[in-house]
Amino acid sequence: MTRLAARLGLALPLLQSGMGAVAGPGLCAAVSRAGAGGTLALYKEPPARAARLVREVVAATSRPFGVNVVPEVTGPAACLYQLRAVLPELPRGAFVTSFGLPDADAAQSVRAAGHPLVIQVGTLADAGTALERGADVLVLQGTEAGGHLLGRLPVGLLLADVRARYTHAVLAVAGGIATGGDLADAVARGADGAMAGTLFVPAEESTAHPEFKRRVVEAVADDTLVTSLFDIGWPHRPHRVLHNPLTAAGQRAPALFIATTRVDGLEHPVPRYSAAAPGNGTTGRIEEMAMYCGRSCTRVTAQEPAAVTVARISQEYDKAREER
Repeated sequence: MTRLAARLGLALPLLQSGMGAVAGPGLCAAVSRAGAGGTLALYKEPPARAARLVREVVAATSRPFGVNVVPEVTGPAACLYQLRAVLPELPRGAFVTSFGLPDADAAQSVRAAGHPLVIQVGTLADAGTALERGADVLVLQGTEAGGHLLGRLPVGLLLADVRARYTHAVLAVAGGIATGGDLADAVARGADGAMAGTLFVPAEESTAHPEFKRRVVEAVADDTLVTSLFDIGWPHRPHRVLHNPLTAAGQRAPALFIATTRVDGLEHPVPRYSAAAPGNGTTGRIEEMAMYCGRSCTRVTAQEPAAVTVARISQEYDKAREER
Protein backbone atom coordinates (compact mmCIF):
# COMPACT_ATOMS: atom_id res chain seq x y z
CA MET A 1 0.00 0.00 0.00
CA THR A 2 1.66 3.22 -1.14
CA ARG A 3 0.67 6.67 0.07
CA LEU A 4 -1.12 7.31 -3.22
CA ALA A 5 -3.26 4.18 -2.86
CA ALA A 6 -3.97 4.99 0.79
CA ARG A 7 -4.87 8.63 0.11
CA LEU A 8 -7.29 7.82 -2.73
CA GLY A 9 -8.60 4.47 -1.48
CA LEU A 10 -7.18 2.40 -4.35
CA ALA A 11 -6.14 -1.24 -4.40
CA LEU A 12 -3.44 -0.46 -6.98
CA PRO A 13 -1.42 2.82 -7.01
CA LEU A 14 -2.34 3.58 -10.61
CA LEU A 15 -4.46 6.40 -11.99
CA GLN A 16 -6.05 6.33 -15.43
CA SER A 17 -5.59 9.63 -17.24
CA GLY A 18 -8.71 11.71 -17.95
CA MET A 19 -8.26 11.89 -21.71
CA GLY A 20 -10.78 13.76 -23.84
CA ALA A 21 -12.51 11.53 -26.46
CA VAL A 22 -11.22 8.46 -24.58
CA ALA A 23 -12.13 8.54 -20.89
CA GLY A 24 -15.92 8.37 -20.79
CA PRO A 25 -18.09 6.91 -18.02
CA GLY A 26 -17.59 3.32 -19.20
CA LEU A 27 -13.80 3.39 -19.02
CA CYS A 28 -13.77 5.36 -15.76
CA ALA A 29 -16.15 2.93 -14.05
CA ALA A 30 -14.38 -0.18 -15.38
CA VAL A 31 -10.97 0.97 -14.14
CA SER A 32 -12.49 1.96 -10.81
CA ARG A 33 -14.21 -1.40 -10.31
CA ALA A 34 -10.89 -3.11 -11.02
CA GLY A 35 -9.23 -1.28 -8.13
CA ALA A 36 -7.29 1.48 -9.90
CA GLY A 37 -8.13 5.17 -10.19
CA GLY A 38 -10.63 5.48 -13.01
CA THR A 39 -11.01 9.06 -14.19
CA LEU A 40 -13.79 10.74 -16.17
CA ALA A 41 -12.74 13.39 -18.70
CA LEU A 42 -14.75 16.61 -18.38
CA TYR A 43 -12.58 18.51 -20.91
CA LYS A 44 -14.98 20.99 -22.58
CA GLU A 45 -18.22 19.34 -21.43
CA PRO A 46 -21.03 21.79 -20.56
CA PRO A 47 -21.85 21.70 -16.84
CA ALA A 48 -25.21 19.94 -17.22
CA ARG A 49 -23.76 17.17 -19.40
CA ALA A 50 -20.74 16.87 -17.09
CA ALA A 51 -23.07 16.27 -14.13
CA ARG A 52 -24.99 13.64 -16.12
CA LEU A 53 -21.80 11.80 -17.01
CA VAL A 54 -20.77 11.74 -13.36
CA ARG A 55 -24.12 10.24 -12.41
CA GLU A 56 -23.51 7.48 -14.98
CA VAL A 57 -20.23 6.60 -13.29
CA VAL A 58 -21.79 6.69 -9.81
CA ALA A 59 -24.43 4.21 -11.00
CA ALA A 60 -21.74 1.87 -12.37
CA THR A 61 -19.18 1.66 -9.55
CA SER A 62 -19.05 1.86 -5.78
CA ARG A 63 -15.27 2.27 -5.67
CA PRO A 64 -13.29 5.55 -5.79
CA PHE A 65 -13.03 7.39 -9.09
CA GLY A 66 -12.09 10.86 -10.24
CA VAL A 67 -13.12 13.62 -12.61
CA ASN A 68 -10.58 15.57 -14.65
CA VAL A 69 -10.66 19.28 -15.52
CA VAL A 70 -8.39 21.20 -17.89
CA PRO A 71 -8.40 24.83 -16.69
CA GLU A 72 -6.09 26.20 -19.39
CA VAL A 73 -8.48 24.99 -22.10
CA THR A 74 -11.83 25.88 -20.54
CA GLY A 75 -10.64 29.01 -18.78
CA PRO A 76 -11.01 29.61 -15.03
CA ALA A 77 -14.67 30.61 -15.10
CA ALA A 78 -15.88 27.63 -17.15
CA CYS A 79 -13.74 25.28 -15.06
CA LEU A 80 -15.41 26.60 -11.91
CA TYR A 81 -18.86 26.14 -13.48
CA GLN A 82 -17.97 22.52 -14.30
CA LEU A 83 -16.83 21.90 -10.75
CA ARG A 84 -19.92 23.49 -9.23
CA ALA A 85 -22.04 21.20 -11.40
CA VAL A 86 -20.22 17.96 -10.61
CA LEU A 87 -19.05 18.32 -7.02
CA PRO A 88 -22.56 17.79 -5.57
CA GLU A 89 -22.82 14.60 -7.66
CA LEU A 90 -19.54 13.07 -6.46
CA PRO A 91 -19.77 10.43 -3.73
CA ARG A 92 -17.54 10.45 -0.71
CA GLY A 93 -14.10 9.16 -1.68
CA ALA A 94 -14.19 10.54 -5.22
CA PHE A 95 -11.30 12.77 -6.23
CA VAL A 96 -10.69 15.63 -8.68
CA THR A 97 -7.71 15.78 -11.03
CA SER A 98 -6.56 18.93 -12.79
CA PHE A 99 -4.38 18.88 -15.89
CA GLY A 100 -2.19 21.85 -15.12
CA LEU A 101 -2.68 24.33 -12.32
CA PRO A 102 -6.24 25.20 -11.30
CA ASP A 103 -6.77 28.72 -10.06
CA ALA A 104 -7.18 29.36 -6.35
CA ASP A 105 -11.01 29.46 -6.51
CA ALA A 106 -11.25 26.10 -8.27
CA ALA A 107 -8.81 24.49 -5.85
CA GLN A 108 -10.69 25.92 -2.88
CA SER A 109 -14.02 24.62 -4.20
CA VAL A 110 -12.63 21.07 -4.34
CA ARG A 111 -11.14 21.27 -0.87
CA ALA A 112 -14.32 22.77 0.58
CA ALA A 113 -16.33 19.86 -0.87
CA GLY A 114 -14.04 17.41 0.94
CA HIS A 115 -12.56 15.67 -2.11
CA PRO A 116 -8.84 14.96 -2.65
CA LEU A 117 -7.25 17.26 -5.21
CA VAL A 118 -4.78 15.75 -7.68
CA ILE A 119 -2.82 18.25 -9.80
CA GLN A 120 -0.71 17.28 -12.81
CA VAL A 121 2.38 19.43 -13.39
CA GLY A 122 5.52 19.34 -15.50
CA THR A 123 7.96 21.60 -13.64
CA LEU A 124 9.42 21.96 -10.17
CA ALA A 125 8.01 25.48 -9.90
CA ASP A 126 4.48 24.34 -10.74
CA ALA A 127 4.80 21.51 -8.22
CA GLY A 128 5.40 24.08 -5.50
CA THR A 129 2.46 26.20 -6.62
CA ALA A 130 0.19 23.13 -6.73
CA LEU A 131 1.11 22.24 -3.16
CA GLU A 132 0.45 25.83 -2.08
CA ARG A 133 -3.04 25.53 -3.59
CA GLY A 134 -3.78 22.43 -1.56
CA ALA A 135 -2.90 19.50 -3.82
CA ASP A 136 -3.15 16.19 -2.00
CA VAL A 137 -1.33 14.40 -4.83
CA LEU A 138 1.02 15.68 -7.53
CA VAL A 139 1.22 13.91 -10.88
CA LEU A 140 4.60 14.63 -12.46
CA GLN A 141 4.38 14.47 -16.23
CA GLY A 142 7.52 13.71 -18.19
CA THR A 143 8.19 14.29 -21.85
CA GLU A 144 7.71 10.58 -22.59
CA ALA A 145 3.97 11.03 -22.03
CA GLY A 146 1.39 11.26 -24.78
CA GLY A 147 -0.80 14.31 -25.13
CA HIS A 148 -0.06 17.90 -24.22
CA LEU A 149 3.21 18.40 -22.37
CA LEU A 150 3.49 20.53 -19.24
CA GLY A 151 7.28 20.60 -19.04
CA ARG A 152 10.57 19.77 -20.72
CA LEU A 153 12.09 17.09 -18.49
CA PRO A 154 11.97 13.30 -18.73
CA VAL A 155 9.90 11.90 -15.90
CA GLY A 156 12.85 10.43 -14.00
CA LEU A 157 14.63 13.78 -13.73
CA LEU A 158 11.43 15.60 -12.78
CA LEU A 159 10.67 13.03 -10.07
CA ALA A 160 14.17 13.36 -8.63
CA ASP A 161 13.93 17.16 -8.52
CA VAL A 162 10.48 17.26 -6.92
CA ARG A 163 11.19 14.48 -4.42
CA ALA A 164 14.38 16.23 -3.30
CA ARG A 165 12.55 19.51 -2.72
CA TYR A 166 9.26 18.16 -1.35
CA THR A 167 10.21 15.05 0.57
CA HIS A 168 6.79 14.40 2.09
CA ALA A 169 4.62 15.10 -0.98
CA VAL A 170 2.51 12.28 -2.45
CA LEU A 171 3.86 11.90 -5.98
CA ALA A 172 2.72 9.97 -9.03
CA VAL A 173 4.57 9.89 -12.34
CA ALA A 174 3.08 10.14 -15.83
CA GLY A 175 5.00 9.00 -18.88
CA GLY A 176 6.39 5.57 -19.69
CA ILE A 177 3.93 3.49 -17.65
CA ALA A 178 2.51 0.44 -19.45
CA THR A 179 3.37 -2.57 -17.27
CA GLY A 180 3.45 -3.53 -13.62
CA GLY A 181 7.22 -3.53 -13.89
CA ASP A 182 7.12 0.11 -15.00
CA LEU A 183 4.96 0.91 -11.99
CA ALA A 184 7.30 -0.92 -9.61
CA ASP A 185 10.30 0.90 -11.09
CA ALA A 186 8.59 4.25 -10.50
CA VAL A 187 7.88 3.38 -6.88
CA ALA A 188 11.46 2.21 -6.40
CA ARG A 189 12.68 5.59 -7.69
CA GLY A 190 10.64 7.46 -5.06
CA ALA A 191 7.17 7.80 -6.55
CA ASP A 192 4.04 6.78 -4.66
CA GLY A 193 2.34 5.53 -7.83
CA ALA A 194 1.70 6.48 -11.44
CA MET A 195 -0.78 7.71 -14.00
CA ALA A 196 -1.21 6.00 -17.38
CA GLY A 197 -3.02 7.23 -20.46
CA THR A 198 -1.72 5.42 -23.54
CA LEU A 199 -2.22 2.09 -21.76
CA PHE A 200 -5.98 2.66 -21.62
CA VAL A 201 -6.63 4.13 -25.08
CA PRO A 202 -7.21 0.65 -26.66
CA ALA A 203 -9.38 -0.62 -23.79
CA GLU A 204 -12.73 -2.07 -24.84
CA GLU A 205 -14.54 0.55 -22.74
CA SER A 206 -12.52 3.44 -24.15
CA THR A 207 -14.46 5.84 -26.38
CA ALA A 208 -11.44 6.35 -28.68
CA HIS A 209 -12.10 5.82 -32.38
CA PRO A 210 -11.32 2.24 -33.53
CA GLU A 211 -8.55 3.53 -35.81
CA PHE A 212 -6.99 5.39 -32.87
CA LYS A 213 -7.04 2.18 -30.82
CA ARG A 214 -5.53 0.14 -33.66
CA ARG A 215 -2.70 2.58 -34.24
CA VAL A 216 -1.75 2.72 -30.55
CA VAL A 217 -1.60 -1.08 -30.34
CA GLU A 218 0.52 -1.34 -33.48
CA ALA A 219 2.84 1.59 -32.65
CA VAL A 220 6.31 1.62 -31.16
CA ALA A 221 7.93 4.51 -29.33
CA ASP A 222 9.59 5.99 -32.41
CA ASP A 223 6.20 6.25 -34.14
CA THR A 224 5.49 9.16 -31.77
CA LEU A 225 6.82 12.69 -31.98
CA VAL A 226 6.46 16.00 -30.19
CA THR A 227 4.92 18.75 -32.29
CA SER A 228 2.87 21.93 -31.98
CA LEU A 229 0.75 21.28 -35.09
CA PHE A 230 -2.57 20.45 -33.40
CA ASP A 231 -3.11 23.83 -31.82
CA ILE A 232 -6.69 24.81 -32.74
CA GLY A 233 -8.58 24.84 -29.46
CA TRP A 234 -5.45 24.32 -27.36
CA PRO A 235 -2.65 26.70 -28.43
CA HIS A 236 0.84 27.22 -27.00
CA ARG A 237 1.31 23.68 -25.69
CA PRO A 238 3.50 21.09 -27.47
CA HIS A 239 2.06 17.59 -27.64
CA ARG A 240 3.20 14.03 -28.31
CA VAL A 241 1.19 12.28 -31.02
CA LEU A 242 1.47 9.42 -33.49
CA HIS A 243 2.90 10.48 -36.82
CA ASN A 244 0.34 11.05 -39.58
CA PRO A 245 0.12 12.76 -43.00
CA LEU A 246 0.08 16.22 -41.40
CA THR A 247 3.19 15.65 -39.30
CA ALA A 248 4.99 14.39 -42.42
CA ALA A 249 3.93 17.31 -44.62
CA GLY A 250 6.46 19.98 -45.49
CA GLN A 251 4.12 22.90 -44.87
CA ARG A 252 0.88 23.64 -43.07
CA ALA A 253 -2.28 22.95 -45.10
CA PRO A 254 -5.47 25.06 -44.92
CA ALA A 255 -7.40 24.56 -41.68
CA LEU A 256 -10.53 23.28 -43.41
CA PHE A 257 -13.11 21.06 -41.73
CA ILE A 258 -12.01 17.44 -42.15
CA ALA A 259 -14.31 15.54 -39.78
CA THR A 260 -17.39 15.73 -37.57
CA THR A 261 -17.97 14.45 -34.07
CA ARG A 262 -21.47 13.53 -32.92
CA VAL A 263 -22.32 14.23 -29.27
CA ASP A 264 -25.84 13.81 -27.88
CA GLY A 265 -27.22 13.74 -31.41
CA LEU A 266 -25.50 16.96 -32.50
CA GLU A 267 -22.68 17.08 -35.04
CA HIS A 268 -19.66 19.28 -34.34
CA PRO A 269 -17.25 20.11 -37.20
CA VAL A 270 -13.57 19.38 -36.63
CA PRO A 271 -11.00 21.51 -38.47
CA ARG A 272 -7.65 20.26 -39.65
CA TYR A 273 -5.09 20.84 -36.83
CA SER A 274 -7.75 20.66 -34.14
CA ALA A 275 -6.57 19.58 -30.70
CA ALA A 276 -9.54 17.19 -30.54
CA ALA A 277 -8.72 13.48 -30.68
CA PRO A 278 -10.98 11.14 -32.70
CA GLY A 279 -13.66 9.45 -30.60
CA ASN A 280 -16.11 6.71 -31.50
CA GLY A 281 -18.58 9.37 -32.64
CA THR A 282 -16.13 10.91 -35.12
CA THR A 283 -16.36 10.46 -38.89
CA GLY A 284 -14.23 11.86 -41.67
CA ARG A 285 -10.49 12.03 -42.23
CA ILE A 286 -9.55 10.29 -39.02
CA GLU A 287 -6.00 9.70 -40.24
CA GLU A 288 -5.33 13.47 -40.16
CA MET A 289 -6.49 13.98 -36.58
CA ALA A 290 -4.36 14.15 -33.43
CA MET A 291 -3.86 10.70 -31.93
CA TYR A 292 -2.12 11.35 -28.62
CA CYS A 293 0.26 8.57 -27.68
CA GLY A 294 3.19 8.19 -25.33
CA ARG A 295 6.44 6.31 -25.84
CA SER A 296 5.10 3.50 -23.66
CA CYS A 297 3.04 2.35 -26.68
CA THR A 298 5.78 -0.18 -27.49
CA ARG A 299 4.50 -2.21 -24.53
CA VAL A 300 0.77 -1.68 -25.25
CA THR A 301 -0.05 -4.62 -27.49
CA ALA A 302 -3.72 -5.60 -27.06
CA GLN A 303 -7.28 -4.35 -27.09
CA GLU A 304 -8.91 -5.85 -24.02
CA PRO A 305 -11.30 -4.99 -21.17
CA ALA A 306 -9.90 -2.49 -18.71
CA ALA A 307 -10.32 -5.00 -15.88
CA VAL A 308 -7.98 -7.42 -17.67
CA THR A 309 -5.39 -4.66 -18.10
CA VAL A 310 -5.57 -3.60 -14.46
CA ALA A 311 -5.39 -7.21 -13.22
CA ARG A 312 -2.30 -7.85 -15.33
CA ILE A 313 -0.62 -4.65 -14.13
CA SER A 314 -1.39 -5.60 -10.53
CA GLN A 315 0.09 -9.10 -10.92
CA GLU A 316 3.21 -7.76 -12.65
CA TYR A 317 3.58 -5.07 -10.02
CA ASP A 318 3.36 -7.55 -7.12
CA LYS A 319 5.84 -9.89 -8.79
CA ALA A 320 8.30 -7.09 -9.51
CA ARG A 321 8.11 -5.86 -5.93
CA GLU A 322 8.69 -9.37 -4.57
CA GLU A 323 11.77 -9.77 -6.74
CA ARG A 324 13.42 -6.59 -5.49
